[in-house]
Amino acid sequence: MHNERDSCIKMSNLKIRKATIEDVPEITRIYNHAILNTTATFDIQPKTIEDRLEWFEKHGDDSSLLVGEIDGKVAGWADYRPFGTRVAYRFTVENAVYADDNYRGRGVGMALMNEIIKIAADKGFHAIVALIVQGNEASERLHSKLGFELVGRMHEVGYKFDQWLDVLIYEKIL
Repeated sequence: MHNERDSCIKMSNLKIRKATIEDVPEITRIYNHAILNTTATFDIQPKTIEDRLEWFEKHGDDSSLLVGEIDGKVAGWADYRPFGTRVAYRFTVENAVYADDNYRGRGVGMALMNEIIKIAADKGFHAIVALIVQGNEASERLHSKLGFELVGRMHEVGYKFDQWLDVLIYEKIL
C-alpha cells in the first residue's frame, strides 16, 4: 500500500517522453495485463513482442505514442490513432492510456493524457474520442477531469469474461 507522500515523491520523478523501440517489452507487459485482467481493452489474447513491434512501427516517427517513466521504469503508456478509416474522420483521433498496476491512481494516466491532448491539438486535430467500457470508473473519471464529455453509449457491443459489455463514448473538442 502506498501513501500520498510516497505518491508525490514518486510522481515528482515522472518523465513523459516519446516511446522508443526499447520500451516495447514493457508496453507489451502492461497491455497484456490489461488484456488478461480487465475489460479496458476488447483484445482477449495476449500480444507477443513481435505483434507489438509491428504496432510500434505503424506509429512511425510521429509523437503519438508516449511512455511515462519513473526512475527508469515504464509506468504507463498512451497513444492516439486515427478514428475511422473514411477521409472525413481525418481530424479526429481515438486515444488509449494504460498504467502499470503499481502506478495506478498516482497521476501517470493524467500526465500522459495531458501530453497526448497537447500533441493532438498542436498537430491540428479537432477532436479526440475515447471508447470506455462501462464500469471502468477510473478511465471515466480521468477523461471527465480532462474535459471529455460523455456523448453516447453503445449497448452490448463487446463480449469478454462471459459478459456483454456496453461502451461509453467520450469526446473532447480541441
